[in-house]
Amino acid sequence: MPSIKNISALVIDDEPLAHQVIETYAQDLDFLEVAGHCHRATAAYGFLAEHDVDLIFLDINMPKLKGLDFLRTLDRRPKVIITSAYGEYALESFELQVSDYLLKPFRFSRFLRAVNKVRQELEQGADAGAKEGRKSSGASAEITDHLFVKVDRQYRRLDFKDLHYLESYGNYVKLWTSEEDFLLTARTLSSFQSELPPTFQKIHKSYIVNKALVDYLEGNQLAMRSGKILPVGKLQREAVKRWIVG
Repeated sequence: MPSIKNISALVIDDEPLAHQVIETYAQDLDFLEVAGHCHRATAAYGFLAEHDVDLIFLDINMPKLKGLDFLRTLDRRPKVIITSAYGEYALESFELQVSDYLLKPFRFSRFLRAVNKVRQELEQGADAGAKEGRKSSGASAEITDHLFVKVDRQYRRLDFKDLHYLESYGNYVKLWTSEEDFLLTARTLSSFQSELPPTFQKIHKSYIVNKALVDYLEGNQLAMRSGKILPVGKLQREAVKRWIVG
């Protein structure tokens, strides 16, 4: 398995002490470098646009934009370790596929365990990428045009071209294939994002849509060719505009 030499991290927290603690802990780890500090989630957009990081240490309760709301807006997401004084957000955080959840105040040993978990995840990702590269060397990479979803006891094939949009439905997701028909699967909406091609975009905390089947965007509403009108979230509005125009 490839070894990850260094991990670059961004700290997003409105408490200066939290930055100091993480910076101090990181100084004792030769493979972890704190590349930046943001005291507001809104300030992190500019940093991430100019810098690639492997890991974000993310607080939840911050002014203007909460940590988990910020996380939902990211199209390309580094690994994330939540650092919060509140334990009640843990389930919601893990549904967003964070790597770990540190409850403040946390000791160095607990911090190290979380960072080592991220390091292992990054190494596994690098190993999978290397294997995929060896498989496709000298041959065209396989183009995936479908996914399989578990519906009751069956695994059903669903072609992307037939998938209109995905809708969060409690602990389930509805995969709409027409104005009236959908498949229901016991998954979270965020778990689908890495499996979908770039033609799909999250437009709201509860919806991901297929651009090929979009009719128009007007204000905070997006119309599908089927006639279905879907809401566009306030936090996703600018990203959706760029996606539609681009």
